[in-house]
Amino acid sequence: MGLLDFLTSLFGGGQRIDCPHCGTAGARKTRDEVIQCKNPSCKFFDVKHLPPVPTRGGFVPKQPVFIRYVNFAGQKRDFSAERDSLVRKKNHIVAEVAPTGRKITLSRERIQNLHEVEAYMPKPIDRTGSQPTGRERQILNYHANHGTTSPRYELLRAKYPNW
Repeated sequence: MGLLDFLTSLFGGGQRIDCPHCGTAGARKTRDEVIQCKNPSCKFFDVKHLPPVPTRGGFVPKQPVFIRYVNFAGQKRDFSAERDSLVRKKNHIVAEVAPTGRKITLSRERIQNLHEVEAYMPKPIDRTGSQPTGRERQILNYHANHGTTSPRYELLRAKYPNW
């Protein structure tokens, strides 16, 4: 018995004993004669003796996208990802998933519902013909910054009126 064990018995902690079922030291006997054992395989085991489980987030996607995936070991996994976080990187898709909110990288070859997932991804911007070339941007910027004009600048302004 420890020096202050009487305090635990006074405040509901119970008396420290050896478990009558499994013999584990450090079991407690409450005032109500209830045995609380630390051994998880004992019939008198009390869940209060388990260490606290660390919480890993609590992230809940606002616009969820469900991804069915088969990992490298052949195990089927289901993920709930945030729609706005989907990004394609070469042959992979990066997504922020529940419950941790961490970004994970998934191989496109192993995603079972790839067409559904890609439908939610942002479309690439078509830059062919709709944007000025480097030289054209240089001319447009020069005349816009200096407040001057030229025949070439006027043609480019007609070609790119919203630029």
